[in-house]
Amino acid sequence: MSEENKAYVGNLEYGVDEDILKSFIDGKGIQSKEVKVIKDKYTGRSKGFGFASFETDEELQKAVEALDGQELEGRALKVNKARPPKQGFDQDRGPRY
Repeated sequence: MSEENKAYVGNLEYGVDEDILKSFIDGKGIQSKEVKVIKDKYTGRSKGFGFASFETDEELQKAVEALDGQELEGRALKVNKARPPKQGFDQDRGPRY
């Protein structure tokens, strides 16, 4: 998933998968390119957040404005532009791999 034009989607209900999230976004009239729900590597259970990518920065901005605070399966979503992942050395925890 490309780092540009990517939105963080938080406060997901644990039963929400990629298909449900993509349908929800597309149902709001916003065309998402790719949707990924982050899962625990040991249990396979959703961690309650994910990411959605869009073709343009304008689509990303439209998604943030339209989706932030919207309710999906009983929970209000928190949507904003995704930050790049942390890399390098974390002073409190040591090197990040």
